[in-house]
Amino acid sequence: MSFESLGLSEATLVAVREKGFETPTDIQREVIPRLISGEKDIIGQSQTGTGKTAAFALPILEAVDPELLAVQAIVLTPTRELALQVADEIRSLRGRKRVYVYAVYGGQPIGPQIRALERGTHVVVGTPGRILDHIRRGTLDLGSVRFFILDEADRMLDMGFIDDIEAIFRETPRQKRVLMFSATMPAAIKRLARRYMTNHEVISVSSDSLVPEMVDQEYVEVLPGRKFNVLRKVLDDNFYGIVFCATKRETRELSERLRRAGYPAEALNGDMSQAARERTFRRFKNRKTRILVATDVAARGWDVRNITHVVNYSLPMTPEDYVHRIGRTGRMGRRGKAVTFVVPGERDRLDYFARRAGVEVKRSELSEELSDYRGRNYRRPKNYRGRW
Repeated sequence: MSFESLGLSEATLVAVREKGFETPTDIQREVIPRLISGEKDIIGQSQTGTGKTAAFALPILEAVDPELLAVQAIVLTPTRELALQVADEIRSLRGRKRVYVYAVYGGQPIGPQIRALERGTHVVVGTPGRILDHIRRGTLDLGSVRFFILDEADRMLDMGFIDDIEAIFRETPRQKRVLMFSATMPAAIKRLARRYMTNHEVISVSSDSLVPEMVDQEYVEVLPGRKFNVLRKVLDDNFYGIVFCATKRETRELSERLRRAGYPAEALNGDMSQAARERTFRRFKNRKTRILVATDVAARGWDVRNITHVVNYSLPMTPEDYVHRIGRTGRMGRRGKAVTFVVPGERDRLDYFARRAGVEVKRSELSEELSDYRGRNYRRPKNYRGRW
C-alpha cells in the first residue's frame, strides 16, 4: 500500500515525498484512512519509532482550516522533549499549507508563549501542566478544537497527569475526535477510553507490537561490583546507544567513570536545564557522543534513528518502562540489541517483565564469565529468594 492510496490530498502527498517517506508504516496504514473518512475515536497501540506522529498529523493537517486562526487540534505529551519533537514533526509535514503549530511546556518563560498564542495558532502541542496554566490564565481557548490527542498516554498516566488531562478535556467542545496512542494497554487506559470515548476502536497491528521484532534481548547475571567491567565489554561491540540508570546521581557517576576510561559518554537527567539537555541530545544525535547515560524521564521523547544498543544498567520499575526502554532500538527495519543487567534477587522481576511484554529474554554469554562468583566468593543476602 502507498501513501497515494490512503486518501491524502496531492498537496499533502507532496509534503510526504519531500519528507522522504516512501511507504506508510502499519500504524499509518490503519489510522490515516480512518481519521480522514471515519467518525470513530481511536486508540492506537504503537511503540515509539513506528511513525505514529505522522499517522495522526497528516489527517489533522488535511482537516485544519487555515482561514480560521484558532486552535483546532491539541496534542498532549508527557514531556517537554516530546512536545518539541512532535511539534517539529507536524511542521515538517505541513508542506506549503499555512498551518501554525506551537509547543508549550514548563521550564520555559511563559511570556513568549503568551504572545505566540495571542498571535494565533492552529495546532498546540504541549505538556498538561503548562497547557492547563494557559487555560486558567485565559491565554489558551480550546473552544474550536476538533481533535484531542493523547500521545504516550500510558506514560502520562504513570506520571500522574490524569487530573490535568481531565481538566483540559472539559475545556474542549463535545463534538470532536479523540485519539490516544500508547505503547502498552494498561487498565487505566481502558478506563480512560470508557470515560471519554463514546464510540471508539482499538488499532493494534502485529508488526507494531509491544516490543520491536528486530530487538535481540539478553540478560547478564552480574554482581553489583562487576557491572562496570561487564558494561565495558558491551560498549566495545560497536556501541551507539543508551545506558539506562535508576537515578540522576547514577547517571552522573557512571558517565564520569566512562569518560575517565576513554569512552565518549554524557549524562542526561532531570537536574540539567532544558538548554543543557538539548545540547547533550544534539551531540548524541550527531554522534559526537556515542553513549548516552540517562534516566527514564530524561530520555523520554527524544527520537534517534539507528541506535544499536540499549543497556538496562539498572532494572526499570515497571514492565511498561522496560518496553519503552528497549523500544529505542530495533526500529525502522534495523536490528538492535537490548542488554539487561540482573543482580542477585532481580531475576524474578525480569521474568515478570518478559511475561507481561510477551517476549523471550535470553541469557547472555557474558554471564558465563561470572560463574566463578556464584559460589563461595559471594555471600548471598540473608533473605535472598532469587536464583541465578
